[in-house]
Parts: sequence; structure tokens; C-alpha cells
Amino acid sequence: MNAFEPNKKQGAHAHGLLTVYDAVLGSRLFLGTAQYPSPDVMAQAARAAGAAALTVSLRRETARGQSAERFSELIRGVGVRVLPNTAGCRTAREAITTAQMARELFETDWIKLEVIANDDTLQPDVFGLVEAATTLAREGFKVFPYTTEDLGVAERLLAAGCEVLMPWGAPIGTGRGLNNVYALKTMRNYFPGVPLIIDAGIGAPSHAAHAMELGYDAVLLNTAVAKAGDPVRMATAFANAIRAGRVAWEAVLMEPRDMATPSTPVAGTPFFDLRPR
Repeated sequence: MNAFEPNKKQGAHAHGLLTVYDAVLGSRLFLGTAQYPSPDVMAQAARAAGAAALTVSLRRETARGQSAERFSELIRGVGVRVLPNTAGCRTAREAITTAQMARELFETDWIKLEVIANDDTLQPDVFGLVEAATTLAREGFKVFPYTTEDLGVAERLLAAGCEVLMPWGAPIGTGRGLNNVYALKTMRNYFPGVPLIIDAGIGAPSHAAHAMELGYDAVLLNTAVAKAGDPVRMATAFANAIRAGRVAWEAVLMEPRDMATPSTPVAGTPFFDLRPR
């Protein structure tokens, strides 16, 4: 099969529940925990979304001081898996150290690995990312790397021990949706058996549905829910959009055409001569 052509049997989990690192998840929506009006609103949104996991920044929680422990208890009270991240790290060494600290604090081997290259775009540093992923996988971490659509980088991350990839849709917090649909479609078809999660840039439920219609396995987002006028209702909207997009992909979408096609066939239609006599 050509890597640029749709493959409707792609993905490690074409039907049913999503499994990553041998964990069966009941949802395909990963939700961030930053920027909410209050911790209580965040918890309500997470429940409304039926989130598979909540991402938590170790740096942000450390900066909270004593409130960090209460916040961690609140997240555990939501009843979903915690996915610590290395947000804000600029080097591989910094990300590795942060991940090690997160494992101790949150008691999980799961880590969303971020190594940032540019302050304006928050684009991943793909060199530091591969370096950090290699070390962390060797130490037993289950790494969720925030990466680009670059296939070469993806192959190196998989070789390093990552079992899931998280390409960005658009720069973090921009809400622009899927900036490079062509590359994302190519990535999906190039790695048919790898769980792929769109991470960052999602701004509307329609963006999330689009990602799922491309065959992606899940979506991770934060700002679009946290900064909404009603975060709880927006979380519900995203949950519904992701379910709809996934079902649409499983049902196999129609292929777009350049020319119109009548829904009612012309052949066999009775012909009436309406000319005046």
C-alpha cells in the first residue's frame, strides 16, 4: 500500500477500546489541567469529558508549594490516570530529571515527554526528544513523546522504545486545529500499528473530530476546554466530537469527488414530453 493512500484497517485498535502500553483506556480524550478558573471546575470538566488521563506539569505543581499536594489529591479523586509531563524543559537532561522526579511524586511510570526548542512556537526539540526518550525508556518509563510529523524522528522515537507517538496539530495554545493535514495523514498511514495521539493546537470540537476521522487514536488538549466560557460543557462537546469522529472513521468515510454525482440515478427515469402541442 502507498503510504499516502488511506488505509481503513490502520491503527493498533481499529475497533473497540484504546490500548497503550498494555493499559486499556475507556476514552480517547486526554485532558490537561492548566488554566482552569478553579481546581473544582477542572475536576468537573474531566468528569464531563470522561477523560482517559489528565496531564499534570511537575513544574507547575512544585511552584504551587503546599497546594500541590491538595491538587494532586483532587486529580486522584477524579478517578482517572495521571500523565505527568515535562512541560517547560529545554534540554534532554532537564527533561530526564523532571521525569524522574515526577515518577516519585505521582507514582507512575507514564510520562508525557516535552523538550522545547523555540519559545515562540513551542516546537519540540526533536534531537533532545530522542535523546531523552532513549534514556527514559531504558529506565522503564512509558514515554508519550510530544513530537512533530517528521517520519524520521518518529522512527527514531519508536526505536528508542516509545510505543506511542504524539504529533502536534498546531503550536501549543493556538487553537488552529490541524495545520498540516497532508503530513498527518501520511504519518497515520506510515505507522498503521502505532497508537497516534494528536497533541496541541486543537481549538474546537470539529478539529478533534477531524483528527479522529483521519484515523488517529486519541486527542490531547487543554486550552480549548480550560479557557472556554463554560469549560464543563465544552469538555462534553469534545467528548462527543471525538466519539463521532472515531465512529465515522470506523464506518469508512466517502471519498471526495471533483464532480457532482446525482443521488437519484438517471437511468430508468420516465421521460415526459412537456412540449406544447
